[in-house]
Amino acid sequence: MWVNPEEVLLANALWVTERANPYFILQRRKGHGGDGGGGGLAGLLVGTLDVVLDSSARVAPYRILYQAPDSLVYWTIACGCSRKEITEHWEWLEQNLLQTLSIFENENDINTFVRGKIQGIIAEYNKINGIKEDDDTEKFKEAIVKFHKLFGMPEEEKLVNYYSCSYWKGKVPRQGWVYLSINHLCFYSFLMGREAKLVIRWVDITQLEKNATLLFPDMIKVSTRSSEHFFSVFLNISETFKLMEQLANIAMRQLLDNEGFEQDRSLPKLKRKSPKKVSALKRDLDARAKSERYRALFRLPKDEKLDGHTDCTLWTPFNKMHILGQMFVSTNYICFTSKEENLCSLIIPLREVTIVEKADSSSVLPSPLSISTKNRMTFLFANLKDRDFLVQRISDFLQQTTSKIYLEKNMSGSYISSDDEAKEFLKEQAWKIHFAEYGQGVCMYRTEKTRDLVLKGIPESMRGELWLLFSGAINEMATHPGYYEDLVERSMGKYNLATEEIERDLHRSLPEHPAFQNEMGIAALRRVLTAYAFRNPNIGYCQAMNIVTSVLLLYAKEEEAFWLLVALCERMLPDYYNTRVVGALVDQGVFEELARDYVPQLYDCMQDLGVISTISLSWFLTLFLSVMPFESAVVVVDCFFCEGIKVIFQLALAVLDANVDKLLNCKDDGEAMTVLGRYLDSVTNKDSTLPPIPHLHSLLSDDVEPYPEVDIFRLIRCSYEKFGSIRADLIEQMRFKQRLKVIQTLEDTTKRNVVRTIVTETSFTIDELEELYALFKAEHLTSCYWGGNSNAIDRHDPSLPYLEQYRIDFEQFKGMFALLFPWACGTHSDVLAARLFRLLDENGDLLINFREFVSGLTCHGDLTEKLKLLYKMHGQFIELCKTMYNMFSEDPNEQDLYHATAAVTSLLLEIGEVGNSMSSYSVLSAGSHEEEKLHCEDIGEDTVLVRSNHTTSLHRSTSIDRDWAITFEQFLASLLTEPALVRYFDKPVSMMARITNAKNVRMMGKPITSASDYEISTMSG
Repeated sequence: MWVNPEEVLLANALWVTERANPYFILQRRKGHGGDGGGGGLAGLLVGTLDVVLDSSARVAPYRILYQAPDSLVYWTIACGCSRKEITEHWEWLEQNLLQTLSIFENENDINTFVRGKIQGIIAEYNKINGIKEDDDTEKFKEAIVKFHKLFGMPEEEKLVNYYSCSYWKGKVPRQGWVYLSINHLCFYSFLMGREAKLVIRWVDITQLEKNATLLFPDMIKVSTRSSEHFFSVFLNISETFKLMEQLANIAMRQLLDNEGFEQDRSLPKLKRKSPKKVSALKRDLDARAKSERYRALFRLPKDEKLDGHTDCTLWTPFNKMHILGQMFVSTNYICFTSKEENLCSLIIPLREVTIVEKADSSSVLPSPLSISTKNRMTFLFANLKDRDFLVQRISDFLQQTTSKIYLEKNMSGSYISSDDEAKEFLKEQAWKIHFAEYGQGVCMYRTEKTRDLVLKGIPESMRGELWLLFSGAINEMATHPGYYEDLVERSMGKYNLATEEIERDLHRSLPEHPAFQNEMGIAALRRVLTAYAFRNPNIGYCQAMNIVTSVLLLYAKEEEAFWLLVALCERMLPDYYNTRVVGALVDQGVFEELARDYVPQLYDCMQDLGVISTISLSWFLTLFLSVMPFESAVVVVDCFFCEGIKVIFQLALAVLDANVDKLLNCKDDGEAMTVLGRYLDSVTNKDSTLPPIPHLHSLLSDDVEPYPEVDIFRLIRCSYEKFGSIRADLIEQMRFKQRLKVIQTLEDTTKRNVVRTIVTETSFTIDELEELYALFKAEHLTSCYWGGNSNAIDRHDPSLPYLEQYRIDFEQFKGMFALLFPWACGTHSDVLAARLFRLLDENGDLLINFREFVSGLTCHGDLTEKLKLLYKMHGQFIELCKTMYNMFSEDPNEQDLYHATAAVTSLLLEIGEVGNSMSSYSVLSAGSHEEEKLHCEDIGEDTVLVRSNHTTSLHRSTSIDRDWAITFEQFLASLLTEPALVRYFDKPVSMMARITNAKNVRMMGKPITSASDYEISTMSG
């Protein structure tokens, strides 16, 4: 390929000149082909140096240099992977430039012309192929070429970054390069003539750890189901590991949602000062990670993208101080958080902003910026770097912000004056004073005092409003006016699996509460749940959503409850309510880890009893609403909306800690569950103004004396004192580790269920079926991220049984046919694949599932099964004969098989009594279209009809000559008369060997070759 001219200091170091003229030199790298100067020890050393030093010559061992006459300076203008490629460039130069250069009079003119011409060629190529300039640096483009060539990856597989490191095979380190792409982790090393390659798909990784040992303080361990791999000696292990985590997370999302990765093309261009190796894709992933942290920190909508952040100070009027922190700016928000944790945070939606102005700078207040909002609050930021640029960005975003019709409500409270409700009145007053001092609504200053007020309980009258505020649901509702009403209108009257489950659970949602003992409350609950199932079909409806939603409806209006549910399902409790409750299982694993660290004296006992996994699922899925008295559980929900999932972890640990002695004396899980159930049932809220609502545990009568009351506020305070050190970022790290474990465990369970269902229908072993399923699903996933002819949504239907969920189209089937089917050889392979695909595709949707795929593999069965499949695949007699002739083209006994085929063909023609007009006969295979069966219903199921007509297929004819028929038994008997054919079709085929070869071809683009001592396994998982 042509490259931007780059200066070369030593033109002949490690290179051999093959062609030369007055202006250009064509060179070959030593150690890469040729007759002289490249082999032996010198060649090995050069090859090793190329890998260790990341030289592009390893992949592009040919180059063309330009040198002006009388100059000592050389410029690389082209490089090539093969002699053919570089020769084409050389010939173009000779034909198009050589004559022109001779007319120039001075060296500068020649240099300018050559460099301009090469850059023009590159620009034209980029334009034709839709490549944006500055997408990737030259260095990285070289790495992309190298990656695709070394590992046989298609162009669709995008490289993210690559790092120098050592790979450990046994006790021997191999220095080389690890390449991280969207779907694969690859390693390559070439040392002293020995090449080592490793390719692992991210979807196969079960564990990813950054370990420290005495020998290597920094080491990354990558585990799959079948092997462990160790990498060390990274220049920047933190960056590498963080990227690995991110790519593994993307892969887990693919396993959950079956969606390919879409690159964000809206990123700013690469700056000149950016590192030379950083790709556009790496910048995209970095930006995604930052936006994700930003959204989580400020509870912003899931599509909000961070534009940038800068250090600054914020003037806080409540304590008259300039607080040091960071300002974050995105498309729709300006946010601030203090350097000192929990001191102060701020969220300013741009829809609320009225004025942004630069104030006068002073030594006390350098580069100040004033932002005013609709509720007459003014925020003063200072010490801003690039203030002018920042103001311009905010102005640009403000112009894009449209005014919405939603108006925030004034949280005034209800001024309860009853003596019995004095505590409620005092809480309301405390919040009113807080609003007066810190502001009210979405733009309020959020401080530690705000959290302390929440921990003391939110007043009943303000609960819904503050839930909206703290969860961030208020922002999504404000920016989507009319969305809920439209969704309700579109979803009502629609029936599917989700709506059936919703109807079943409606009357089980807080049935003891008066609000859900009448049709009005039930109807509101139905509308909210159905609207959400319609909005997010990936989740649809899951048990426990009804309990949570019914509580939301008690304190918020219907539309507000809907947006609170959106915040819960899509941001605050990610993946909790999908069909496999993956998020809850992940947090269950996190809770087990936290229990081991924080209540170690109890951990072993609880593991033996199996209690942690049992209790935590219901606690987490319903936020304690299903296990605590209602008036106490809503206080937990208050804290959850304010502080997030850490509150639930803290509270769960506090419950275990409070019952350590009793749990240690339990003999079985039932006894432990009773201890915890009675404890949670005794948690009371003496501040509540609600009438007591009977609770499930309290309805269970027993003779045991009641458990002493536990105050909910004291329990929450205790959870903060003992376990408040648990940080949100720690939880996210632990979630990543558990997510890999949970999703891969679910995948293994699914695979076992599929195999168990199908094993009795086939002659394959369980191991062979498991490997076939893994290969089939890998093909499905490959189509998700490398594209296919059919829609990914059509190929995956989670509502179907596991056996039928994943489907492949013909293009995918054709690739697997070539690798797994023994008849796939020669030019007729694709035609034969098409015949088999049509036979297997019973419903005619141009897709086949795993059961259908396995049924097509009967060509690995006994002789009769193989021949019956071959017989069914053909619609015309001449086609069957042609297939048999082509099938043997690469067999060592080709001649004997041809003679045998001719003999069988003659015999079948005699049986059909059709004379010499073989081309005018067609056959109808068993299992054909219904319309054809109607004409011959008195003929056996496995009958092939032969008619005298033109060469058109039978289904186009309206009449059938019933005098001529060839049954499968006649076809079989004819073939059994020829020993050569019997030996060929009876020859056993090793399915496991073909599967192993298929894996290797899929990952490396080549069949298995003899393995050297230093070769690394090419497929993991």
